[in-house]
Amino acid sequence: MITITDLSFQFGGQILFKDVNLKFTEGNCYGIIGANGAGKSTFLKLLCGELEPTKGDVSIPEDVRMSVLRQDHFAFDEYTVLDTVIYGNKKLYDIMKEKDALYAKEDFSEEDGIRASELEADFAEMNGWEAESDASKLLQGLGLDVEIIYSPMSELTESEKVKVLLAQALFGNPDIILLDEPTNGLDIDAVIWLEDFLSDYFGTVLVVSHDRHFLNDVCTNIVDIDYSEIKLYVGNYEFWYESSQLIQKMIKQQNKKNEEKIKELQEFISRFSANKSKSRQATSRRKLLSKLTVEELPASSRRYPFIGFDMDREAGKDILSVEGLTKYAPDGTPLFKDLSFYVNHGDKIAFVGNELAVTALFRILMGEEEADSGSFKWGVSITTSYFPHDNSEYFNNCTDSILNWMRKYSKDQTETYLRGFLGRMLFSADSVFKPVNVLSGGEKVRCMFSRMMLFGSNVLLLDQPTNHLDLESITAVNNGLSDFKGNLLFSSHDYELVNTVANRIIELSPEKIVDRSESYEDFLAYKKSLEENAQ
Repeated sequence: MITITDLSFQFGGQILFKDVNLKFTEGNCYGIIGANGAGKSTFLKLLCGELEPTKGDVSIPEDVRMSVLRQDHFAFDEYTVLDTVIYGNKKLYDIMKEKDALYAKEDFSEEDGIRASELEADFAEMNGWEAESDASKLLQGLGLDVEIIYSPMSELTESEKVKVLLAQALFGNPDIILLDEPTNGLDIDAVIWLEDFLSDYFGTVLVVSHDRHFLNDVCTNIVDIDYSEIKLYVGNYEFWYESSQLIQKMIKQQNKKNEEKIKELQEFISRFSANKSKSRQATSRRKLLSKLTVEELPASSRRYPFIGFDMDREAGKDILSVEGLTKYAPDGTPLFKDLSFYVNHGDKIAFVGNELAVTALFRILMGEEEADSGSFKWGVSITTSYFPHDNSEYFNNCTDSILNWMRKYSKDQTETYLRGFLGRMLFSADSVFKPVNVLSGGEKVRCMFSRMMLFGSNVLLLDQPTNHLDLESITAVNNGLSDFKGNLLFSSHDYELVNTVANRIIELSPEKIVDRSESYEDFLAYKKSLEENAQ
């Protein structure tokens, strides 16, 4: 259990939060949400003692062990993978190393023997003899080959290091686990494994994540950092989002039919309370939700950008045909071979699998790269807008203000129109005069979406459009792409986006191409059935 009493934190003269009083209990997973800069990661650092509060107290019982997902991917380069994972339980790691050092001594004394027996007892009590097996299970669950267990961390790729550090945070059944963006860099199989692991976990879990599907799947509660306050709400992210939208609507119409709004909210609570599919831990959550009152629902200051695409003209009969496309990486390995597909009206196609292959395909279709063989043809009525994986060429050497940068792509050159357009994308007042080469990653992405919306295209190609975005912007992207009436070809790490937008999945790999007209969830079920049948 973690007890927070009158907690306040001030940084650089700014109050991030004040007078926070919360309790986090075992058996629950708490999703921490808030706008960029609200203090989500700072809050985790206060809980683990890395930062001291300006005022107040964080109380954790002395016999409780806390584990934290480390963000420094180079911190363990001098360790083996096995040692790095076991380091997650520092006490066990220290016992193991001291024991090994004693047995390595040439002049092993009687005193050493007594100390060794004490260490052996502690080692056995902490399940030290199962440590290597437990570490192997975690690594395999995250999709790593168990053969790397004795390899030095310095030899691992970035994505492999991410998984090892996550295994470290989960190792040894800690009472409390703090995870800051644990799904970053994970493939879908690793994310699903982590969801299963945390959903069944006995301890207390606090997690910061921009992955809505992950938050919906594992969280029993949402911790919302907003208005310089931290409030705790029952339910997963979907429940928090929908209830906050209803509350905001009610606040805006306080003097209009308040009783009807309250009735609508109460019906909303009842609907979620009865829905078994909203969580793996649905039984306990339904009991909590059934006790909620309207006053306990969230009111949020969050601002959502408007993302919506209108077509200047409908697409004709032919959209895109691809015949026998083949592309090799610079080292000669194939990214995809003999790729053929036809885009039908209404297709919203998510491309999954090898990310380098997807990026190469999109660049070929947009004329930025040449295929090694094969051909493709766009229909004569097709107009395209492209969101590239790397947008640096649009910003790095450009000192234009956001306003002037947008003016280059707009038919309407007036400041009034452009300011109105940018305002909907959360660029307001003097922020429109900020040079584009100093924008944050999220601001650049919003600029790219603004640019795309000006074109009125009937086909959109988007390569990882949710990178660098906060939950509010990701939700806006999801809504905009769901409502788009034209064709989509896109890739994304966001499970919820792919599952709710795509009606067709194409998986690219050097070995074969899989093309299925179904949701992402059904596609994953199909893949799982193939694996089970192969075994």
